[in-house]
Amino acid sequence: MSTSDTRTITESTTIDQVDVRGPRFAAWITTAVLVAVLLLTTFSVPAAAILLGLQATVFAIGAVRGPKHSPYGTIYATFVAPRLSPTSEREPVAPLKFAQVVGFAFAAAGVLGFALGAPTVGTVAAGFALFAAFLNAAFAVCLGCMLYPLAARLRGTQRTAS
Repeated sequence: MSTSDTRTITESTTIDQVDVRGPRFAAWITTAVLVAVLLLTTFSVPAAAILLGLQATVFAIGAVRGPKHSPYGTIYATFVAPRLSPTSEREPVAPLKFAQVVGFAFAAAGVLGFALGAPTVGTVAAGFALFAAFLNAAFAVCLGCMLYPLAARLRGTQRTAS
């Protein structure tokens, strides 16, 4: 293998991975937002729905553009990462994007619950999203990332069956 081949492999690996501290930082912000959503439900369901809708938008951007280009990823890269030492720990982007899709699904279900007059549904969906975000933030356990291999396998099975 030539030097240029090795460099290409290394560069492509680096492009598809991110500093593990970025997604955990984003999970802390998400945790705070979702706690605020749950607190707001006791005072104003419409305000909770709006805040949860904004969080759903953040999840959607992260799912489409990836963790580096999500709003919280941009905050991390701009303000936090320059103050930290370089990391040797990186994680792949694809499972993180899938986790954002899962977060989006819960947030969207919550917004729909609030909008359709079922605040219990909205609260439970926001609670599930909060549970997942807190697990990632506090214990580095990404539930969406853990589900990713199963989803990828099912998606691969569906393609071969078609």
